[in-house]
Amino acid sequence: MSAITTQVVNEILLVGFTDSKILDSQRIEQVGRELQEAVPQAVHKKMLLNFRGVSFMSSAMITKLVMLNKGCKVQGVGLKFCEVSPNVMEVFKITKLNKLFDIQEGEEKAMASFDKKGWFG
Repeated sequence: MSAITTQVVNEILLVGFTDSKILDSQRIEQVGRELQEAVPQAVHKKMLLNFRGVSFMSSAMITKLVMLNKGCKVQGVGLKFCEVSPNVMEVFKITKLNKLFDIQEGEEKAMASFDKKGWFG
């Protein structure tokens, strides 16, 4: 069974997770692999991870997210997260990864944020 789901909505590759707890090392390897394989599918260079339903993840999973972030940067893919549970957000804050990742509240806001340019855009 896949660890993630993917679909393209408004030129954005939308990725969801099939597990509420991502703790098992084999599953984490699978999630990491599937996330990396999904990056080339983001043909419009926009990828959104929706954490809806994910209540816990291990530190090993967070390492996979950091690696995904690096992979996206190399390939010029914009990566954003949304619907991060308070438990997972707490881990991001403790590890200061909330500064590294672009974390948006809801899916709609996150999707809209891809089109926003900077001050001078």
